[in-house]
Amino acid sequence: MAQPVVALFGYESSTFTIKIRHVLRLKRINYTFVPVPTMMPRPTLRDHFHLTYRKIPVLAIGRELYCDTSIICEALEHFFPHSEGYQSLYPTAQDGRNYRPLIRGFASYWTDRPLFRVTCGLMPASIWRSDFGVDRAQLIGHKLDPDKLEKKLPENLSKLDTQLSLLEPLLAETDGPWIFSTPSPSLADVSVYYELLWGSEIASGRMTSHITQGGHGDEALEGATPVFNAQRYPALFSWYRRMQLYFDALPSVEDQTTPLERVLEQMKKAPALGQKSLLLPTPRSTHAELDERTGLKIGSLVSVVPDDTGRDDPTIGTLVAISPEEVVIKPQALESPATVETRVHFPKVGFVVRPVPESKL
Repeated sequence: MAQPVVALFGYESSTFTIKIRHVLRLKRINYTFVPVPTMMPRPTLRDHFHLTYRKIPVLAIGRELYCDTSIICEALEHFFPHSEGYQSLYPTAQDGRNYRPLIRGFASYWTDRPLFRVTCGLMPASIWRSDFGVDRAQLIGHKLDPDKLEKKLPENLSKLDTQLSLLEPLLAETDGPWIFSTPSPSLADVSVYYELLWGSEIASGRMTSHITQGGHGDEALEGATPVFNAQRYPALFSWYRRMQLYFDALPSVEDQTTPLERVLEQMKKAPALGQKSLLLPTPRSTHAELDERTGLKIGSLVSVVPDDTGRDDPTIGTLVAISPEEVVIKPQALESPATVETRVHFPKVGFVVRPVPESKL
């Protein structure tokens, strides 16, 4: 059976776009990369899909859109399984156990959150002084003071040192070359690697021009090297080099030549998932009584927002399906018809899903 169209909407200097690019390459899934601006607006997503969600990346599998890397990873693992020749994000460890739930939590509650906040704190002040800083202040919900953030760089570098200190024993005491003693890199390895890769690049000033869309040129800064080096954390740094070599040896699976119009046509022609296939597998189905009590009825209008930043930009749509871990909506129509009729999938971890009061309709 032919592989469904897979398209990744993101930008080169996006932390989480880098994460999913590595996941796709690790699993060896062919996909098209569709670049979007580093700042709002992003008409590609809004106009073609009526998607007002402002975080990046967004992954399309056929006509289904997945928002947030946690559910993107689960969707890729489900639709491109090891049984069909794709590499797994959760290989069985040397002790015979599969640590998938633990690895998912490791990524969601450590690397994607506290470690990410630390690496963000290493961004040069020139980035915050650009239009990118204004855009991210709107995302966060309050003004940012570039001078204050610049003065905090040594403190944030110290916080990175703390994170690296926590990670070092994990690599020093493993029974193999990878985290959790798996025979090949797992999502745990990717989750640490992409953060250290992005953090090193952004702190050094090598991504400044791209992330500010030319608002400020690249810089040559010391970055994270005072704490992230082979002498201070030998096991972690050695593992980092192994990851670099591992990915360098993998074939490229990314297509950057297919125009957006062609991607949209491929999406329109993709068959829609049936109701039974719409949700990713979970140990239990949705708790109908709790859904009733919280107003999350199929067919109702709901609002989906992250529980950290971006809460002023809700995604509103009709609730199509729900499970203990996932919510699927049909996005609310905007001014003109969408190019592709899609359904949007969000994880429930890290998001708030609530019915839209009639007064706001």
